Amino acid sequence: MALSIGAHVDQEDPIGQARERGATLSQIFLGDPQSYKGPVVRYPGGAEALKAAAQDAGVDLYVHAPYPINVASLNNRIRIPGRKLLQQHVTAAAEIGAKGVVVHGGHLGVDEDAAKGFDNWRKCIDGLDLPVPLLIENTAGGDNAMARRLEAIERLWDAVGRAGGAENVGFCLDTCHAFAGGLDLATVVDDVRAVTGRIDLVHANDSRDEADSGADRHTNFGSGTIDAEAVAAVVLAAGAPVVCETPGGTAGQAADIARLRELVG
Repeated sequence: MALSIGAHVDQEDPIGQARERGATLSQIFLGDPQSYKGPVVRYPGGAEALKAAAQDAGVDLYVHAPYPINVASLNNRIRIPGRKLLQQHVTAAAEIGAKGVVVHGGHLGVDEDAAKGFDNWRKCIDGLDLPVPLLIENTAGGDNAMARRLEAIERLWDAVGRAGGAENVGFCLDTCHAFAGGLDLATVVDDVRAVTGRIDLVHANDSRDEADSGADRHTNFGSGTIDAEAVAAVVLAAGAPVVCETPGGTAGQAADIARLRELVG
């Protein structure tokens, strides 16, 4: 298959880093991934220059939203700033011509009412302007997570489907998160599609930890607990663009991209 594949790279030169990895796409953060501060485009010349350079090079861009965003939270001090920050990143992603913005599904405390968290997702989508697709990513850990177990993903998708703008919400499937979250990689693509109707992006990562461990720790293909062939099978079944979020910088990610291309044929 013609595989559109790349890696998560630094935002200063995502075009050059794609070339170094033999990639056709780059996923980036816009600003500090651990902060509530707004997005920053560090590419020389700003958003318009990055958009033009990516188009000229034939490199697709994806943006990963900051990790603190948890729009499901019942805590106003977390949920409300998170919604605002997510909107800022979606707007900035549109300005650089990104194909989508990836955001984690979020979680609640163990004793909190999950139904309220799912409804907070509905309210969030209702209030967002989505000039580019928002791709909700499955997560590895948390007993009250919004997108770990299939049952939760089904409830999440039901809530999102009742929101205005739901057609602009897609799904990002992470292989490490799925494996560590207790999902069966052999059936996960069909299982997720049965719920969401779509998979828009795949995060192809090996896992340092065992199945259903709840640990979100990525590693390079062949050095973790997932067979590389199993990751490749997910990629083939999903038929969506692929991001390797693996360590090792240029060399490690280039090797993972080459290995994946070899396996998918």
